[in-house]
Amino acid sequence: MIPTSPDDQDFPWWLLIVAATGAYLFWQVFTVEVYSKVLNTLTKGIWITVYVTVIAYVSACVIGLALAVAQLSRFIVLRQAARLYVEVIRGIPIIVLLLYVAFVLAPAMVNGWNWIAESLGWEPIRTRDFSLLWRAVIALTIAYSSFLAEVFRAGLQSVDTGQIEAAEALGLNRWQRFRHIVFPQAFRTIMPPLGNDFVAMVKDSSLVSVLGVTDITQLGKVLAAGNFRYFETYNVVALVYLTMTITLSLALRRLEKHMRQRPGDNSAR
Repeated sequence: MIPTSPDDQDFPWWLLIVAATGAYLFWQVFTVEVYSKVLNTLTKGIWITVYVTVIAYVSACVIGLALAVAQLSRFIVLRQAARLYVEVIRGIPIIVLLLYVAFVLAPAMVNGWNWIAESLGWEPIRTRDFSLLWRAVIALTIAYSSFLAEVFRAGLQSVDTGQIEAAEALGLNRWQRFRHIVFPQAFRTIMPPLGNDFVAMVKDSSLVSVLGVTDITQLGKVLAAGNFRYFETYNVVALVYLTMTITLSLALRRLEKHMRQRPGDNSAR
């Protein structure tokens, strides 16, 4: 029998309250001219928010998984280098990292590229050609890769060593053991925290507004500064973010519940 938490058995009154409140607010948005104008403006920023979030999160997952594997490596240099990266990056606030990448690391990368380009006879690039959007994506990728590295590491270490030894006895090499034995089992463990971090990145993507990237938050700031309707503008900004995060949370919870079901379980019939 699949274990369930008390929260799974409760009637979702909280969701009913949120849905009723959201329906009323959306009715206001579509019927009141001020709210409608705000939403029309913010719609342009939704795609930027989604783009930044998806690209940065996928990149962070790839780097985080590599860091987790490096931390479990038999080579001390890899283990220490990965631990150094994780601990240093986790200790820096994301907004500070955004500013550092945008105004320190990005110019340094451009200078390094130009040095290589000049030696090869290629056309150099200017720092301002390095868009703030991609600087923000790099910063979020660096920040979240350190968090996700710990999630992956904990998941990989949760796999029973007996199964790994059995796979080794069957003649599977390290890559085959990781692909067929370790990672599939670890993924069931790390899926919930991975989903939580994805929702968190949707919210943290609003920090890119400090660089002037035209996401939801930046467009809201510019619009409120122009029309002085701060109450209406930031109500819609909050509503858009809540709609995105609650929808994601519900979808991830449903996926998590589905993954908890054992193969061949007939209880859902």
